[in-house]
Amino acid sequence: MLDIMEIQEILPHRYPILLVDRITEMEKGKSIIGYKNISISEPAFMGHFPGHPIYPGVLILEGMAQAGGVLALKSNDLSNEELANKVIYFMSIDKAKFRTPVKPGDKLEYKIEVKKLRGNLIVLDGKAYVDDALVAEAELKAMIVDK
Repeated sequence: MLDIMEIQEILPHRYPILLVDRITEMEKGKSIIGYKNISISEPAFMGHFPGHPIYPGVLILEGMAQAGGVLALKSNDLSNEELANKVIYFMSIDKAKFRTPVKPGDKLEYKIEVKKLRGNLIVLDGKAYVDDALVAEAELKAMIVDK
């Protein structure tokens, strides 16, 4: 649905902190599904952990937040010009839980649902999966602001 080039038109993030490779489904104001392919060449694996590479939980949360950011920005039906002048700031991450380690070679799938959407404020229920197994979850709160 959205490839990496289209995601970069929406989000300001770039390598190495752009953590969504593709959006596969989106229902504006409701939900989004996207993924990141986890490669051994990820910069985080240089130190987390040598000889036992585990994708950091904080990056899983950031990937969920970025997928949620795409949903929030696209749900406000902003024109390309308006979108260029907006950014999304995450205000809180609550109820975060990590269930299973994510390793090189995994396809990390983000499934995000809107809990509340009021103007510039959005509350999201984020879940991350590998092979349909839940690996992490959190409640994310964000606000769309002018750059």
